Amino acid sequence: MLSIVLFAALLAGVVAVNVAVLRLNVELDRTGRERSQLKADVAGLRSELSSSSATSRIEQVATDELGLVKADPETTTYVPLRER
Repeated sequence: MLSIVLFAALLAGVVAVNVAVLRLNVELDRTGRERSQLKADVAGLRSELSSSSATSRIEQVATDELGLVKADPETTTYVPLRER
């Protein structure tokens, strides 16, 4: 009788461990999917940042949105700076 109870307790323990491992696997899978999504988001943001900081994009925003014009090289003067 004692061996049956011991065997049942051992089986219950094995089932409990299997359930815990299954839960961890489900969480690991979810975390892996989230990580993949975050990597894709980072790649998209890097691409957006790259295109936003391109010289042509900056010039376009400066002229279209801010109304700025390129300086005429003939009228541009440079001020020499003293070196320390």
